[in-house]
Amino acid sequence: MMTPSSLHAVSQAQVPGLPRRAGLGLKHEHFVEVLETSPDIGFFEVHAENYMVAGGPFHHYLGLIRAQYPLSLHGVGLSIGGEGPLNPEHLARLATLIERYQPHSFSEHLAWSSHGPVFLNDLLPLAYDNATLQRVCEHVDQVQSSLKRTMLLENPSTYLQFQRSTLDETDFISEVIRRTGCGLLLDVNNVYVSCINHQRNPLSYLEALPLHAVGEIHLAGFAEDTDSLGDRLLIDDHGAPIDNAVWQLYEKVLAQVGPMPTLIERDNQVPAFSVLLAEAQQAQWHLAQVSP
Repeated sequence: MMTPSSLHAVSQAQVPGLPRRAGLGLKHEHFVEVLETSPDIGFFEVHAENYMVAGGPFHHYLGLIRAQYPLSLHGVGLSIGGEGPLNPEHLARLATLIERYQPHSFSEHLAWSSHGPVFLNDLLPLAYDNATLQRVCEHVDQVQSSLKRTMLLENPSTYLQFQRSTLDETDFISEVIRRTGCGLLLDVNNVYVSCINHQRNPLSYLEALPLHAVGEIHLAGFAEDTDSLGDRLLIDDHGAPIDNAVWQLYEKVLAQVGPMPTLIERDNQVPAFSVLLAEAQQAQWHLAQVSP
């Protein structure tokens, strides 16, 4: 297994990191407006799988926007936690995309989404035990070796826990980072959603994470429901404004880690660009409060 020191040989020594500013998820509805208005934004992020074709209008617009802004690629389909091997064709397409756009960052989820030839359009939870830990570390090592760069691994939003788990989620994440040298994409909304769903203190969860490894932060909105017992159930749907509780948690994170690249995510019920830009400006205000 690759160690953090051996990873140096394939790390992104020549790849600049994302600016420690607020950024936005780039949606196709906003391509033209971004090019016409050149908003003052730190960076844009796209889902890698939306661009795994040779050409077309998405590439046309992304190429123009990439020429003006730093870019982050966020994967949703590698199935890092899957029991089977990583899909070599998917990994090759990802490597081609990274070579084409030279993004400042690449990240993926601590989740699984495929089983054999079947792809499930969701990010599904893992049992946290030694066998899963070994498998996830091997997959992260494979990704980093193939892409010749360090990746960020995102903490998940979850709605159930497995009885067979022998490790706490924060211990699992910490050990993956220690063994592979990958970084942490800290999704603050995911922290809040999972902790409310599992009746855990979000601050205690954060304290147990390896915050020294944070390379990017995500902020998003959630939907709210109740479960079969009548308890509060939060759903990480990226379809609403960022909740005040998440903003407050973000403040506490920044107080510990300092200014970090921060992405505003909105994947459902996408509003006008001005609405998202206002949320990015709010994040930028928080970043300014902890800047040297």
